[in-house]
Amino acid sequence: MSLQAEIIQELGVSPEIDASAEIRKSIDFLKSYLKKYPFLKSFVLGISGGQDSSLAGRLAQLAMEEMRAETGDASYQFIAIRLPYGEQADEADATRALNFIQPDVSLSVNIKGAVDAQVAAIEENDLTISDFNKGNMKARQRMITQYAVAGENNGAVIGTDHAAENITGFFTKYGDGGADILPLFRLNKRQGKMLLKELGADEAIYLKVPTADLEDGKPLVADEVALGVTYDDIDDYLEGREISTDAQTKIENWWNKTQHKRHLPITIFDDFWK
Repeated sequence: MSLQAEIIQELGVSPEIDASAEIRKSIDFLKSYLKKYPFLKSFVLGISGGQDSSLAGRLAQLAMEEMRAETGDASYQFIAIRLPYGEQADEADATRALNFIQPDVSLSVNIKGAVDAQVAAIEENDLTISDFNKGNMKARQRMITQYAVAGENNGAVIGTDHAAENITGFFTKYGDGGADILPLFRLNKRQGKMLLKELGADEAIYLKVPTADLEDGKPLVADEVALGVTYDDIDDYLEGREISTDAQTKIENWWNKTQHKRHLPITIFDDFWK
């Protein structure tokens, strides 16, 4: 089996999907998690204003509405959290996303004070925190906040990881890579767009240029620039299509380089180190 086939199998990507059926599958998946763990009464998700959190957020909201209708339990709720670092340049996009999602509860927690205080405390020890490292600290602070809110609301944290992000490891380990449940896993980027269209999202949501926006010195740098490969190439690869040798090499290099992000902490019983 080729590496491409192995990756496709591991990530569960289908070359073609029915958007309506996949929406139903994700909603039922979220509901089944709540039913398995009846002490859970909320889902929590950070909303950036981009495609992935908009889609995951809307699916979570629909799942909670169905849970309330089916059980008569009004305590089921979806909590959306804005997590800006100071003033966010794309705040209007986040507002648009929230209008689409229509969350039961909407919060905003500015993480700047917490991140800056942590950086200052570390640098008091004659250490320097790079802009890149600080960016990862922002992502981890956002996840700390989401788990804090979930902890006070009998909740679980939703992650936005999907196949096109997973294959490249384009997420922060224990930051946006840390979550309880992943309703978008198996979908690539273009398939996520298909679901948003089916859900009636404003096209500005799924046409927005994807960006991690973590580094102060590189605001709103497009994912495709950071990765050196386009999402169209990544999606074609994940759907089993042939792409250029250069693009395939870059994608597979990202996959190999970021394997540690897709693995739980290594123990002596793992083959990983042998």
